[in-house]
Amino acid sequence: MTIDSKRDDTPPPPTAGKRDRTHWLYLGVIVAVVAGVLVGWLAPELGKSLGVLGTLFISLIKMMISPVIFCTIVLGIGSVKAAASVGKVGGLALAYFLGMSTVALGIGLLVGNLLDPGSGLHLSAATSSAGADLAEKAHGAGGTMDFIAGIIPTSLLSSLTVGSVLQTLFVALLVGFGLQSMGKQGEPILRGIGYVQKLVFRILAMILWLAPIGAFGAIANVVGQTGLGAVVQLGTLMVGFYITCAIFVFGVLGLMLRAVSGFSIFKLVRYLAREYLLIFATSSSESALPRLIAKMEHVGVQRTTVGIVVPTGYSFNLDGTAIYLTMASIFIADAMGQPLAVPEQLSLLVFMIIASKGAAGVSGAGLATLAGGLQSHRPELLDGVGLIVGIDRFMSEARAVTNFSGNAVATLLIGTWTRTVDASRVRTVLDGKLPFDETTMVDDHLPEDGPIAVPHDGSEKVGAARVPVPLAS
Repeated sequence: MTIDSKRDDTPPPPTAGKRDRTHWLYLGVIVAVVAGVLVGWLAPELGKSLGVLGTLFISLIKMMISPVIFCTIVLGIGSVKAAASVGKVGGLALAYFLGMSTVALGIGLLVGNLLDPGSGLHLSAATSSAGADLAEKAHGAGGTMDFIAGIIPTSLLSSLTVGSVLQTLFVALLVGFGLQSMGKQGEPILRGIGYVQKLVFRILAMILWLAPIGAFGAIANVVGQTGLGAVVQLGTLMVGFYITCAIFVFGVLGLMLRAVSGFSIFKLVRYLAREYLLIFATSSSESALPRLIAKMEHVGVQRTTVGIVVPTGYSFNLDGTAIYLTMASIFIADAMGQPLAVPEQLSLLVFMIIASKGAAGVSGAGLATLAGGLQSHRPELLDGVGLIVGIDRFMSEARAVTNFSGNAVATLLIGTWTRTVDASRVRTVLDGKLPFDETTMVDDHLPEDGPIAVPHDGSEKVGAARVPVPLAS
């Protein structure tokens, strides 16, 4: 590695930055959520008709996910010297995801058996047909082999248009390794992709100003369809699920993050507060995926690690879904008076975790996977899925937030294990001393770009100009 010794180490003069007005956006989201609840409660039919607003907003966000992932991974891989480091990150990520899914299953199993939330409920005829419909939806998504086969796109460019995260990841890895092998000849292409990334995040920042409209429509639709009565009736299951997710995030993930990396889960949650609000308002963790990538880069994790861990985690690191499947299965079996024995619980849930990978691209995948698993293992329990259809959307927020938190923590943990995280920068960012640029969402100078310029007085200048590291030739 060579660094130009003639560079000017004098810190750049302070410039007057634009005033951050994005706090008004998230205040608008809060107001929109409250208004959506009132409209859905007082005028259910109107609330149902407004659901298209939430759908359109999520579609706009999904439109940007593939370009964000593609640019992030190509820039990350194309700028590193050793291809083996990428394989190490991917291998650690998959091993970690498997381990944490098992832990999440165990916690859901324990809490579900302790709370016994389904006792005393009875299945009505009105809800008995929902399970069969959802099971058919799960089978239509295909099995595990169909899921694996679907990773390969029909063409190189189609991976950017079909909206499949794993297809985009696969093609971006190929392009990144190709540029890496080109050496200096690939530098102009990398610079071009860097400019495309800036454009993509600018467009995303514009789209996010529509978040209050999307949140209003999504919440009004959910409340209009289910009413508040379902929430009250099945409150025990909902509260138990939310508490279990909180224990998993702040207990299990928080302790791991502190033990391995030395970072605080509470500071990380505060750093990602706006993303959590966006997820709660839209009931979709995908709405915050591009922002998670940008924020994990800003916090000090190298692009390569972020680009592999975050997109892969959105398909494989489904901690919240694992907890949901566990508790929902126990709830249905208890409510129907046919409780599951422990061996049956373990067998059913292992099957559903594997099957969930095949239903990852299906809308309402958690509920559909639950129905498909029950039909395969205990068909007599299938009708019980109708008991929780009404509150599934309210539980999806906790599922999405838990999945999102798991991927954020995984990025920092794997970055620590692979030494691709700048610990001092992480602490600086989490302490609020180096705020995230809400306008551009892209840092011009990241830790992997080179050493921090040091002023003549010897003090470290956070965010100062950095010297790019030459590409491997």
